[in-house]
Amino acid sequence: MAEKDAVENKDLAAEAFEGINKAKALVESKCPGVVSCADILAISARDFVHLAGGPYYEVKKGRWDSKISRATRVSANLPRTNSTMDDVVKLFKSKGLTLEDLVVLLGAHTIGFSHCEYIMNRVYDYKSTDSSAPNIDPRLLKALTMSCPHHGGNADIVVPFDVTTPFTFDNAYYGNLEKNMGLLSTDQDLFLDPRTKPMVQALSEDNQRFFRAFSDAMEKMGSIGVKRGRKHGEKRKDCTLHGS
Repeated sequence: MAEKDAVENKDLAAEAFEGINKAKALVESKCPGVVSCADILAISARDFVHLAGGPYYEVKKGRWDSKISRATRVSANLPRTNSTMDDVVKLFKSKGLTLEDLVVLLGAHTIGFSHCEYIMNRVYDYKSTDSSAPNIDPRLLKALTMSCPHHGGNADIVVPFDVTTPFTFDNAYYGNLEKNMGLLSTDQDLFLDPRTKPMVQALSEDNQRFFRAFSDAMEKMGSIGVKRGRKHGEKRKDCTLHGS
């Protein structure tokens, strides 16, 4: 199975893949064999951020597409919703990303939605001596338990990462963390951990600072594992097929 077929990617919208394929077909009709699918993905991510109100940053081009796409490679390269802060820091560090990069890139959760299964550990699986989950706003907890019951819920239900401005790319995500309104445990941990709490507070106070830092971090992340040349990569004509 390919990367897009991995369990971690099963909830990605089919329309997203269709959009990339349409963009690739249009580019191929004008400049055949020039622009890779990897570049189209990077540019599309930037444009989506900008259309949602976020920064417009330069995207370096010239990537080649990987010759390998395996579902088994996905899990080890993504943080899990129940990962500890140390686990997440270790993963980002293995990619050459700093603690600040981690805090800034998780700020992408200012837009988007999560399926209920990924928040169960935050809403229900906690150890506490009282009746409320620790480090979560009571109003948010009530809303989440209504949308995502412990048993028998609708698997298709989604809840926003940013409960205040879910469709706008801004720094409200960090303000939510200060109010214990982070959706995932890994989100809220950014404010709870003394290593990252000051960064959360600083980004919460300055939207333009977040935009600048996010642009820099995306450029840095976009340079990880880049393939160049026929020895290491290919330029597909069809993003769904190797060697096309």
